[in-house]
Order: sequence, then structure tokens, then C-alpha cells
Amino acid sequence: MTRRRRSALYVPASNERAIDKARSLPCDVVILDLEDAVAPDAKSQARAQAVAAVRAGGFGAREVVVRVNALGTPWGADDLDAVVAAAPSAILVPKVTHREDLRPYEQHLAGRGEIALWAMIETAASIFRVDEIAAAAADGPLTALVVGTNDLANEAGFRPGTDRQPLLGALGLIVLAARAHGLAVLDGVFNALDDREGLATQCAQGIAFGFDGKTLIHPGQIDPCNDAFTPDAAAIDAARHIVAAFAAPENASQGALRVDGQMVERLHLVQALRTLAMAAD
Repeated sequence: MTRRRRSALYVPASNERAIDKARSLPCDVVILDLEDAVAPDAKSQARAQAVAAVRAGGFGAREVVVRVNALGTPWGADDLDAVVAAAPSAILVPKVTHREDLRPYEQHLAGRGEIALWAMIETAASIFRVDEIAAAAADGPLTALVVGTNDLANEAGFRPGTDRQPLLGALGLIVLAARAHGLAVLDGVFNALDDREGLATQCAQGIAFGFDGKTLIHPGQIDPCNDAFTPDAAAIDAARHIVAAFAAPENASQGALRVDGQMVERLHLVQALRTLAMAAD
């Protein structure tokens, strides 16, 4: 089943009011952040508040994901122990550079099938190993890749701008690796909070690349992102026609059909079903 992840909002777990507000926001995913958004002297408090928020619930249909600090930091091990015990929808691992980085998290999650693993792709080295990282889904809890465009651009020395021209090759490789291994994949953040046109441009670009949705840093970005990643009426209508055509008894053995003047194959049926799932309320 395709799950909607059009908008994934990072929420600093050190900010209790922001956590409470996230319970009523229209985002599909809430990412309680213990890493970049939290100062070193607030890490312990943020961990405690994230754990309390996950246990308290109240997020409705939203997925609740916790981004922990990496195990190589002073906070990583305590984060992992506490967050696994709280059992969020998923744990987001930062700075994944190669497949072995995921092993300790997989070991902690053994027998905890209700908790998924998401991996941040945000280092220069990870781009050359992204297929290897994504392949971990074959025998572990990995279900999604999340692009960290800020860290990736910073490490590489890119100056991407709204069009993200220097990042396009990396973005394409990440999406291809995710699809090759059946993973969800979320685009990176857009930093200019007041630039609605720029956000729309990047959402359109993310859709063109095939991302499932986009990570966000401000509640004001949620509605434009949801609107962009929700299929429009024409796309929904076309998808319904394709599904109906392949569902007809006389077409049960057909691999390709003519639908609305277009030749469609069963791969288009898969895409149509995904479109309808993305459009569902």
C-alpha cells in the first residue's frame, strides 16, 4: 500500500510548543529532530521530550519519525536506546555514508517490526554508495531514503540556488536507488521561508524527479507542498480510466491496452494505482 508522504515537517524536539502544534498541522509526517535543529546543551531535554511526545500520541494519521544523533556523537547511543523504547513509526539515521552504518540500528530494531528505519543521504561519499545503502531494504527494516540537500551541498562546496543545478545528478541517483529497492524517497528542504514561488519551483522539480514528497522546515510550507504533491483532477481521471480498463474481464490477460487514445501497459497500471493512493483523502 502506498502511503502519502507529501509533506514531512522537521520539528525541533527541544521546542515543546512546536511539538504540540505539530499534532494539528496538515503534514503527512512529523519528524521530531534531535540532531541539527537542537543545540548541544539541549540534547538531553530534546530526547526526553521526543520520547514523551511519541508515547503520548495524539498525532492522528501522521507518521511520527524521530531523527536521532549519529552513534559517533556523544548523544547517539542514548538517543537510540530511548527512541526504540518509545516506538515511533520510524527512526531517521543521519549521515549514512555506507551500508554498514545501518547495522547497529538494525540490530537495535531486531524483533521490533513496528519500527521502520529511514536513512539520510547527505554526504558526498553516500552518493557513490547509494545503491548499496538502499539494498539494505532486502533484509532489514529500511523503508525510506531522505535527501539532506543542505549538508550535501555544503560538503561538496556547491552553490545550488533554487534550481539546484549542481545537485541534479545526485538527486536522480538517489531516486533511482530508492525505486530499485522499493523504498520511499523524500526530497530535501527549501530554506527560503518567504519565497513561495521558489518553493513551488522546487516542489515541481521534486515531482518531476519522482520524489514521494518533500521535507520541510516551517509549517507555512505544508499547504503548498501538499497541493503540489497531490495529483490533480486530470491525473486522477486518467488513472481511474487505466485501472478500469485493466479491471475489465475481457482484458484480464492483456499486457497492453488502448486507453483514451494512448497505449498503456501494466507498468502504467502500477503508476495509476499509486496516483489514486496519493490522491485519497
